[in-house]
Amino acid sequence: MWWRYAVGGAAVLAMGGAGWLLVGGEVPPPAVLPTASAQVAPPAQETEGGAPTLPEATPKTREEKRFGRYDKDRDGAITRDEYLLSRRKAYAKLDRDGDGRLSFDEWSVKTTTKFATADRDKSGAMNAAEFATTAVKRRPARRPACPPQQDDG
Repeated sequence: MWWRYAVGGAAVLAMGGAGWLLVGGEVPPPAVLPTASAQVAPPAQETEGGAPTLPEATPKTREEKRFGRYDKDRDGAITRDEYLLSRRKAYAKLDRDGDGRLSFDEWSVKTTTKFATADRDKSGAMNAAEFATTAVKRRPARRPACPPQQDDG
């Protein structure tokens, strides 16, 4: 029984040593993210060996890209109108008659369209077979393919 403790202790020492080797005893300095004013490298130029050096785009974070999509006038600030512009576009798509008001039918356009598609006989009501076509189609959950277990006995 004592050998289990000895093997466990050796494993702890080995993992600690491996961790020390991987880290090298030093913690690397944190990476500095580029600022929003970072520029793209200049166009490709030839080096002494004749091989062109390709320009590299500066990486942007998701938030910088998202900010850029909203800041339409590129002044570094998002106004209320700029912020609401995407919602106004979505609202305009729903407002089919362009009167500036959403009727219930305009607001529920997806549901209204689904009903109209399912009502094949155009009776204004769905029978059981027509209603069955409106069910949400769910994808079955994927289960990983596991190899069959083998008995060790």
